Amino acid sequence: MNEFISIFTRPVDSQVLQFIILLPILGGLLLLFIPEKFRTYKGLIAILISVITGYLTIVIYRSENQMLSQDQLFSGSLLLHGFGRFLTFNIDNLSKLIILFISLFALLILVYSIVYIKEGRVKNYYPYFLITLGCSYGAILSDNLLLFLFFWGILGLTLYKLIHGHDEESSATAKKTLILIGASDSIMIIGIAIIWKITGSLSMGGVKVPTTNIVSVVAFLALLTGSFTKAGAFPFHTWVPDYAKSAPASSSAYLPASLDKLLGIYFLARITTDMFVLNGFLTFLLLLTGVITIIIAVMMALIQHNYKRLLGFHAVSQVGYMILGLGLGSTIGVAAGLFHMVNHALYKSGLFLSAGSIEYRTGKEEIEDLGGLSKAMPITFFASLVFAMSISGVPPFNGFASKWMIYQGIIDFGSGTGIANKLWILWLGLAVLGSALTLASFIKLIGGIFLSRRKAEFENIKEVPVIMWLPLVILSVFCILFGVFATKVVSKLFMPITGPFKFTGFWDSSFVSLLVIISLILGIILYLALNIKKFRTEDSFIGGERIQDRTSYATTEFYKTIGEFKFFSWIYKKAEERWFDLYDLCKQFVLWLSHQLSEAHSGVLTGYIIWVCAGLIIMLLIMI
Repeated sequence: MNEFISIFTRPVDSQVLQFIILLPILGGLLLLFIPEKFRTYKGLIAILISVITGYLTIVIYRSENQMLSQDQLFSGSLLLHGFGRFLTFNIDNLSKLIILFISLFALLILVYSIVYIKEGRVKNYYPYFLITLGCSYGAILSDNLLLFLFFWGILGLTLYKLIHGHDEESSATAKKTLILIGASDSIMIIGIAIIWKITGSLSMGGVKVPTTNIVSVVAFLALLTGSFTKAGAFPFHTWVPDYAKSAPASSSAYLPASLDKLLGIYFLARITTDMFVLNGFLTFLLLLTGVITIIIAVMMALIQHNYKRLLGFHAVSQVGYMILGLGLGSTIGVAAGLFHMVNHALYKSGLFLSAGSIEYRTGKEEIEDLGGLSKAMPITFFASLVFAMSISGVPPFNGFASKWMIYQGIIDFGSGTGIANKLWILWLGLAVLGSALTLASFIKLIGGIFLSRRKAEFENIKEVPVIMWLPLVILSVFCILFGVFATKVVSKLFMPITGPFKFTGFWDSSFVSLLVIISLILGIILYLALNIKKFRTEDSFIGGERIQDRTSYATTEFYKTIGEFKFFSWIYKKAEERWFDLYDLCKQFVLWLSHQLSEAHSGVLTGYIIWVCAGLIIMLLIMI
């Protein structure tokens, strides 16, 4: 088999690597100078660039694993001599898989954006989109930590620029996103500095740091902070729901739903499997963070009425499953975490694009303002239903396959002797509970938007243009195929990364899919044979007046019961007051500290002398 594969693989030219990174970045910079009135042409140019880079990702994917250095670029320059040693790139199985899916999502979302992005929605949308694409390639392929951080930092700026600050709320969200991402990047610098101090190397593939002392643990936690913030994991997750609500749906599909998850979890995989050897405490910390992320975010999603914000909380919740898989550290656990990362990017980007289609046709963002759109927008409804069942872990869709692998990994993990191993039943129970609650919240979303009574104002609503629903159909087909062929085909995509693994128990995705199809066919046969479709309907009357056409049940009302439980009501109230928002807590602390310092400026000379002396003493103590 290896000999057969080697026929179709060969070393990739360094110029291909330069081209795939620089073409989108330079293309984006040039598009900044084209006026916004030519927005559609800018979009077509962006699509062309994404097609070219997509082809190059296929070339790279079929190439052999290798480490490339660009030192020869500066070999003739005395000023920049030695700078090229930082330009090292690693083409391995993990990076090849990630850039392949980055290309897929970029192309589909760009096609969708041609119609969706209107004038005034986001200024210079396509230039920043392309710069994000090029820097994403650069970050994934970089082996040098400083080079990686350079591309990673630019992605924080483009994330900020892809949300339009058209009002106070959206401007605050953009600022919050930039500050959180920027702060986490600053913390990552500390981790990189410690790694350089410990190992003398900045290569992600050239270090293997045991977490046996406080210094190495601090380095791991510093890099973990950057990974968690980018992916949107607890407690650095609060920017994701706000961004999902305020940003255009295509921006949310591109970044928090797909690219940021791919980048954040990719880096988590690097630091947990390649760069560090985790001790028992850090393994426990990862698993605990995973289940907390799952439960907290899904509980918040249950009470949301804004469907874009609801999707934002689910973008957080699903990260918990990825952390669980990677935290297990086993072959099947890591494979399951990466598989769920890809699956999440598929169905969550599809859900955000579906939300954009609903917003595009109705102009509404609240679930209770909608209803009965299934007949008016059948393709969007079908795609949304597939995405909803996928994220909820309903077989035979892809979300079920990766969650099942995570469950198996947790059960296998329970055979260990550590404290985290002995708590396997807790990790498993909370993961399954999170999946059930996810299904409950998507029953609200699908029922409230598509299946309840249609309002009179939506009688003339039509399906979105083909250029918008085509990406939805493609993503939904991926969700189905990745679920049906998970065990025998799709799981093999991750074996070159993690190594071979086996599924325990009597489960095969194709066999499960066959059983589901058989049950559907039997249900249709029984329905037709028993003539169940003939049933009687009657109007409702109050005081002799017909009210059937005027009554409907608001789906969101049922879920209000959850927020009215005594304990939950207190939690939700504090959440609304942003007690659990790390950004808001830090903001309040800084304001309080600033106020205290301003109070110290009393205008009395004696007070200032005391401050100066205290500062000098502190500096001397530090120097000693």
